[in-house]
Formats: sequence, C-alpha cells, structure tokens
Amino acid sequence: MATSAEWHESYEKMSERTLNFSRAVKSVQEELEAVDWYNQRAEVTTDDQLRRILEHNRDEEIEHAMMALEYLRRMSPVFDKHMRTYLFTEGDILEIEEKAEDH
Repeated sequence: MATSAEWHESYEKMSERTLNFSRAVKSVQEELEAVDWYNQRAEVTTDDQLRRILEHNRDEEIEHAMMALEYLRRMSPVFDKHMRTYLFTEGDILEIEEKAEDH
C-alpha cells in the first residue's frame, strides 16, 4: 500500500511509467545515501578488515545507483540529453553548461 510520504500526487491517477520513474529516482536516492553511510564508516574504522568490507559494500551501492541512473536515462529524453552533456567530460562543468546553452 502506498503512503502519502511516498507519493506527492494521487497514486491511483499516475501512469505505470510515472510510477516506475519515481521508483527509479527513489532507488538512486537510497543507493547514494547508502554510499555516503558506507564511505563515512569506512573512513573512521580502525579495523582494516571492516574497512575493506565497508568499501566493498559502498562500491556495490555505487553500481546499483548507476544502473538506476541508466534506467532513467533510457526512459527520459531530458535525462539523456543532460547526461550526454555533462558525463565523462573534462574541464569546468559550468563552462560546459555555457557551451551547451549556446547551441
């Protein structure tokens, strides 16, 4: 059962595509939050074995986040456009934005 905390609009009125989009966004958020938690824990532990486990877990969460981002890119032309503009580039990100807006 959906709760009001999960959805800002009436769940019943949204298309399956919109629901799936929201699910993917929420998954990215949750995965990135887990990345942050694992990273913080790995940095402060003094136990080498635990640090390596936490770093492994962090990196797995990064993989999961990237998979969900790719899903969003594939289903959204706007995500696709901006990912193609900014990802895997070199130089100042704001200058890349300025050049993209000039076209």
